[in-house]
Amino acid sequence: MKGLEGAINAGAKEVALFTASKTSIEKSFRSKIKSKRVNYLSCVLSCPYEGNVNPEKVALMAKELYDAGGCYEISLGDTIGVGTAGSMTTMLEHVLKAVPAEAVAVHCHDTYGQALASILKALEYGIRVVDSSVAGLGGCPYAPGAKDNVATEDVVYMLHGMGFKTGVNLDALIETGQWISEQINRPTSSRAGAALMVARQRKLDLAAAGKASLTRGTINETDAMIRGIERFSHEKVHPNNMSF
Repeated sequence: MKGLEGAINAGAKEVALFTASKTSIEKSFRSKIKSKRVNYLSCVLSCPYEGNVNPEKVALMAKELYDAGGCYEISLGDTIGVGTAGSMTTMLEHVLKAVPAEAVAVHCHDTYGQALASILKALEYGIRVVDSSVAGLGGCPYAPGAKDNVATEDVVYMLHGMGFKTGVNLDALIETGQWISEQINRPTSSRAGAALMVARQRKLDLAAAGKASLTRGTINETDAMIRGIERFSHEKVHPNNMSF
């Protein structure tokens, strides 16, 4: 709370607030928030301590946050990455009755490899804001076993394949993911990034091999030409070929 107050006093025009879907929002807290803000609602599908979360509770909290004023986006977080397309559907059916889709974002971790399926379902419901991280960096220290955030490369690859215009240069994104992974000495968590980097390297290797083959062929042709000239010259000047 002191951090929020300090940011507001310093003139912050926009803040991001995090709360869990099991937490009550005090009126005194809401009254102090005057800045434009994004509200992150965590553990919307399951809680590491209390298990599955009631979607009606999530919808109620999302509405409360949205109606508090100044909130332009509610980011629904599957913080521990246990969600599926089915559980995402059920939760969104409730939330979107209380908050418009244009004010909703999704934040999916990929613990069980279901993040893209959940995001795809959110897209079907008209949601157009997706949280992600380059190379899938991140995690949840409060949830044992929770894996990284969904990789931006994977999300962008999927969106481009669906015809969405993201304004993101996928090649540059993949290079960035590779670079940051090398800096922290860990493999990328992006499947698309890893696969496309391998494909790119293979293309470069084949191009290099083709160039080398072409060079060897040129050298062989040159050698053959020289040998032909030498043989021709030898035949022309050999004494046995001279006539008077």
